[in-house]
Amino acid sequence: MSDERAERIADFIGPLRVKPGSKVPLDRDFDPRYKAGLKKREGVELLRTGVSLLAEYQERLAAQDTYGVLLCLQALDAGGKDGTIRHVMSGVNPQGVRVSSFKVPSAEELDHDYLWRYAQRLPTRGEIAIFNRSHYEEVLVVRVHPENLVRQKLPEKAREPGLWDRRYREINRWERYLTDNGFKVVKIFLNLSKEEQRTRFLKRIDVPEKNWKFSAADVRERRRWDDYQHAFSEMLSATSTKWAPWYVVPADRKWFARICTAAVLTHALMDIDPQYPDVGEEARKDLLVTRRELEQEAPAGAPADPYTSRHPSAAQATGRRDRPTVNRRASGAGRSTKKKRG
Repeated sequence: MSDERAERIADFIGPLRVKPGSKVPLDRDFDPRYKAGLKKREGVELLRTGVSLLAEYQERLAAQDTYGVLLCLQALDAGGKDGTIRHVMSGVNPQGVRVSSFKVPSAEELDHDYLWRYAQRLPTRGEIAIFNRSHYEEVLVVRVHPENLVRQKLPEKAREPGLWDRRYREINRWERYLTDNGFKVVKIFLNLSKEEQRTRFLKRIDVPEKNWKFSAADVRERRRWDDYQHAFSEMLSATSTKWAPWYVVPADRKWFARICTAAVLTHALMDIDPQYPDVGEEARKDLLVTRRELEQEAPAGAPADPYTSRHPSAAQATGRRDRPTVNRRASGAGRSTKKKRG
């Protein structure tokens, strides 16, 4: 990653990264209102730049068709996951992105191991898959509500003390397996303050157009705030690894959370550094033959190759030494202008 842009992005997201092996007291180490000294009007341009870079690297990822990227988004209710996805991915090709949301598991899903339903939604090579909530629900919601373990039909021995530590190890190994096989795992926790969540809940009640977003269940979960903060702290401490580190993104300011998410995802793609595939010498010869045929079809007075006529450097890059030409035959250009002698 010699690109200067990559170095700047790395510096920007550095304070958000959870150092692997560190102990994370979430309320002490990460401020939900942190904004890196930026102002909102500056953030608009930064987000635009991030979206543009993301689109560039996503196209290369799809063309190379070797690596895939899994983006895991975790947050409490009203944390801004949907809006973050909508804004950050606004410039990418939708054919190369797949979003999956995970709610209460179905009867079929409960008949499998706890990672099974997530494995069904993993990215293919060349694709970015986004988990809106992810396999980390299995050490967050299930931990705060252990009654869910009964629905998972676990053998009695599997519910013995040490369950959560075992799941942390299993998740770490699973993510290592994915990265070893060419699938980058990017993990972002949108860190929302309790007061900002209260404000957003009230807005969902006060604004009729937002009523549909509100659920009484969200308020019931809010009563377990301290339990969730403890579960998040334990999860971040146990599962931020060298191959799949966590980034804690301040979420009280939506515009800043979107900038950070775009930066983290773009940095991951830059780290992969996907390249457009080389078509090979034989295929290139075929391309040159086809180009000559297409050039000969140019209408009278039109450039033989409109692209290289506008971008002369492109002709040099493809090994062409001739100047961009115009079809002169049909227009009568090139006829002798010498006067006949009487």
